[in-house]
Amino acid sequence: MAIPLATLDKTALRPHAATSVAVPVAEAVAPPRGPTHVAIIMDGNGRWARKRNLPRIAGHKAGTNNLRRILQACVRHNIKILTLYAFSTENWSRPADEVNGLMSLLQTVIDREFEELDRNGVQIRHIGRMDHVPPALQRQIEDAVEQTRHNDRLILNIALNYGGRAEIVDAVKAMLAEGLHPEYVNEETISRHLYTRGLPDPDLIIRTSGEYRTSNFLIWQAAYAEYYVTDTFWPDFDENELKKAIEHYNHRERRFGGVIAKS
Repeated sequence: MAIPLATLDKTALRPHAATSVAVPVAEAVAPPRGPTHVAIIMDGNGRWARKRNLPRIAGHKAGTNNLRRILQACVRHNIKILTLYAFSTENWSRPADEVNGLMSLLQTVIDREFEELDRNGVQIRHIGRMDHVPPALQRQIEDAVEQTRHNDRLILNIALNYGGRAEIVDAVKAMLAEGLHPEYVNEETISRHLYTRGLPDPDLIIRTSGEYRTSNFLIWQAAYAEYYVTDTFWPDFDENELKKAIEHYNHRERRFGGVIAKS
């Protein structure tokens, strides 16, 4: 499931000057009611590799290459926030050689692709815990977050060492540390203490590879998200697959617990 950062194609975004952010090319194809915030559980890299008699790390590398075209597609479809489930708190239980390979792959790709993402106006954010993340990778992530914090063409949330339950635990700890009285604890207060504070909840959550599980991903924020599951493995998930998910979303009636008045 772990996929590191990659670059954007200049056909999808025009690089910005020193004082401005990148501007997308003229034609945007998203309908007016399309999702603003899309989150993806990038699953199936290992099975993609196994079908081709390749090592698992080859599947993760293929998934890395796919990120580039999905970022381009998100811009074309007016998606403003993309959250990617890169590595969960549970993924540390995988074989050590796979985990080490993933961390090394993350470092290599960030080092190679970061400047292009920055030039194209992408704001990079990390959601998750930093403990257990290799120190060199921690520094790379912190530098990327700091350098891109004023970019506003697309917000890219990388959920690395992320767990939905851990996020809620951290939010509760932060509120306790502030001495917040129970009377003032409500949904809004909790939301302000989550890793995603300041961002709208996801409209659409996509899971590749056909598994029907939330896998501890954005469990607070996903309360009213629309889910879309495809059998396609993440390395093969292209713009056409993204369009299918958006079309599925556009045919949903989002009632948020209410009812839609019939005319």
